[in-house]
Amino acid sequence: MSYISLVEYDQSPDEIKHEFDDQISKHGKITNMKRTLLHSLPAFKAYMEWYTLKDEIEPFIGKRGVIIFSHAISTQNDCLICSTFFRKILIDQGEKPEDLVLSEQEQVLAEFGKQVVKNPDQIPQEIYLRLKDLFSEKEIVLLTAFAGLMMATNLINTVLKVPLDDYLDAYKK
Repeated sequence: MSYISLVEYDQSPDEIKHEFDDQISKHGKITNMKRTLLHSLPAFKAYMEWYTLKDEIEPFIGKRGVIIFSHAISTQNDCLICSTFFRKILIDQGEKPEDLVLSEQEQVLAEFGKQVVKNPDQIPQEIYLRLKDLFSEKEIVLLTAFAGLMMATNLINTVLKVPLDDYLDAYKK
């Protein structure tokens, strides 16, 4: 059971309706997480910076890299909504999330993502060395910031018990 209600469009002030409309225009729908966040416009806008960082990392890790990295973080963090969201993308692309064939770069991203969640103060030196072989310092900072926002997204969904969106139900593990 969710701790916080989902914001309803019809009962919202114009500035919230604008965000609803913008999300539907950009993504075709508005998720339960976003409807929950819209109780606070500053909170909503802070979390929407996930897209800003995604747009920054995608040129150097690719769309699939973003999905693999996000899925690894969300799965390690045991976030039902986020892990299922990225699981859906993988399945819809014809992949089996339990049996992914990863490139060297994707392996490093997945390992780094899991370690950021599991043991952020004890990430093995080997992972840092592999990151430095593949990415610039600026890119590593961007990846780490993105991981932080992904974890924050996991947190809001888990702590507030945001209900799983209906369109994700068939993709649960």
